[in-house]
Amino acid sequence: MNPLDATKSGFLVCIAVCMFIYTFIYLKDTLSEEPNEQKLNANIAECGFYPDELCSALFMGKTAAFKIGNFCQNTYQPKALSCIQTSCNCSMILKTLHFITRPLSDEEGNFSLAYIITIHKELEMFVKLLRAIYMPQNIYCIHVDEKSPKDYKAAVQNIVNCFENIFISSKRESVVYAGFSRLQADINCMRDLVHSKIQWNYVINLCGQDYPIKTNKDIIQYIKSKWNGKNMTPGVVQPLHMKHRTQVSYREYVHSGTSYVYPTKNIKAKPPYNLTIYFGSAYYILTKEFVEFILTDARAKDLLEWSRDTYSPDEHYWVTLNRLNEPYVFKDAPGATPNANWEGNIRAIKWKDQEGTIHKGCKGHYIRDICVYGLGDLQWIIESPHLFANKFEPATYPLVMDCLERRYRLKVLHQAEVMIEDHWRFQEENYFNMKLN
Repeated sequence: MNPLDATKSGFLVCIAVCMFIYTFIYLKDTLSEEPNEQKLNANIAECGFYPDELCSALFMGKTAAFKIGNFCQNTYQPKALSCIQTSCNCSMILKTLHFITRPLSDEEGNFSLAYIITIHKELEMFVKLLRAIYMPQNIYCIHVDEKSPKDYKAAVQNIVNCFENIFISSKRESVVYAGFSRLQADINCMRDLVHSKIQWNYVINLCGQDYPIKTNKDIIQYIKSKWNGKNMTPGVVQPLHMKHRTQVSYREYVHSGTSYVYPTKNIKAKPPYNLTIYFGSAYYILTKEFVEFILTDARAKDLLEWSRDTYSPDEHYWVTLNRLNEPYVFKDAPGATPNANWEGNIRAIKWKDQEGTIHKGCKGHYIRDICVYGLGDLQWIIESPHLFANKFEPATYPLVMDCLERRYRLKVLHQAEVMIEDHWRFQEENYFNMKLN
């Protein structure tokens, strides 16, 4: 090769290297710096940075990250969870699905939580939720809607069979939104839980579209610090605009795949013992003693029966029993908090009617006035003081769930006080770890 050819070859190599470096720096800068009226061409968005730099930038609220993320989300196909509907043995299920198999600290090992999870669809979302909250010292009751397809029920059963501390509710309901069946599903699981050999301290109820924001350790420390021996049932005296829910009789309709609750013309009798009815969250954190009270006290049973034909009774039943402050009728229920109001950071939800006050709008879309989280909601979620968040649709916004899931597992492992096993990790240590805080 003559000197001229060598010089030309070296020049071309230099140009190629410079182009590569420029492209890398440009794409990295779009995620690490807020652009000033920068126009991003979606065709050059580098989805290869996902999920590390891109997730980190989304959690920090970077505008460029939303633009790149939305492009990537339209083309991204999340990796299917293996071993869900196949004939994997239990050892493979635990390893390939990254379940944590030992208590991560003495504090957690000595404080057992019970979970009630009501599900009816989206098997992969259920697995993501379960493996996030799963700890071997806890206990889990899964209520699968009786209306769910047979293959869905079978797949859930395949997973449950691999764990001694997870079981399916012994009695299943055909759950109707806002109907008594939703409350009954929790009661059914409670009956099973109180007879369990595992001694648990508190019970928490979740649905299939929930996901934790705080770790198992965080949850325990929150309970101990503010609510030790007390129940969390956020709510207030029933407002006037909600009174129709308990003044008129409602019925559930279930037929040919259609289900709903409808009002009748019948006026209900007053609540038993002239109780003051409260209105609050359907989600709770309750002591075991309070659960035993609910299941055995005759007056609690009377309120349950009276609630059978009300609208969304799970939004008044728990909070009403936990606000008992009429000693001439009731002794206070165990762990009752009569003056708690909306206290208790259980669930982060973006309600449509709170837009502009509690939050700055839903970046995904609303269903029944509840936000299904989009990429622009990630920063709000992780900055929330709540223990769990609702609502997620991984089929619609796959990167939302994947980013949260990876960040959550890293946080859990960072808190661990035991040797970490390889299969607990979702990915190797990398740049994403530095963006946790």
